[in-house]
Amino acid sequence: MTAPHLDSEILLPDGRQLAFAEYGDVSGTPVLLFHGLPGSRLAWGLLPGNPFPSKLRIIAPDRPGYGRSDPTPVCTLLDWAKDALYLSDHLRLDRFCVIGVSGGGPGALACAYAMPERLSSVGVIAGPAPTNAPGVFEGMSAVNRFFMRLAWRMPFLSDLNTRLIAKVIRRDPGRYIDLMQRKLHGVDRAILAQTRIRDMLVSDFTEALRQGAQGMVDDMAANHGRPWGFMLNYIETRVQFWYTALDRSVPPAMGRY
Repeated sequence: MTAPHLDSEILLPDGRQLAFAEYGDVSGTPVLLFHGLPGSRLAWGLLPGNPFPSKLRIIAPDRPGYGRSDPTPVCTLLDWAKDALYLSDHLRLDRFCVIGVSGGGPGALACAYAMPERLSSVGVIAGPAPTNAPGVFEGMSAVNRFFMRLAWRMPFLSDLNTRLIAKVIRRDPGRYIDLMQRKLHGVDRAILAQTRIRDMLVSDFTEALRQGAQGMVDDMAANHGRPWGFMLNYIETRVQFWYTALDRSVPPAMGRY
């Protein structure tokens, strides 16, 4: 484990707490790194070995409802962009990079749309596309297709289902990892069989859901249950996308869209 050299929080203008951790070079290029669904600010320090490139200052917030960050009353992707901007102002960052991983990808795109003048670059790693976009489910597991379509078509049932999943994770993260493997390619199952990877995920999920299910519920609604609130073709900032050919959770079709 790589312990963060700073694990702190700030108060947002509406009184909510936003927690964040910092890793890497304190004088390096600042990068805001958004975790997935579920995830936490501590995920990056749990990665085996030393995963951080030199000369980068990694700033990893807990998104609303996860870890030690308070949930947002009405959580939208553009609300998250405002939180990220406030954090960057608090840290006195003039220009910085943003990377969103998996469920954090839409929030990174919201930042690219909302504050292009502050961003030097944006990265999306296996981030979902809008749920109602054409062709984006090609290559996706039946399980993920079901959950994403449920969020779009029946949000109330999606909320109940997500709370049930969060309850399973909180009670026994290892069992959830076992259940999750059924939708994965064999390559990913082999990686999850590694004790250090499994331990990393158990610790991260435990921290992510320390407050309960609200972070996951709001994520499903914001990412998959409604329009994002901005047009992708209005994004002016350079965005780089990374997807893997065998990913059945967020397949390359989403990146191509």
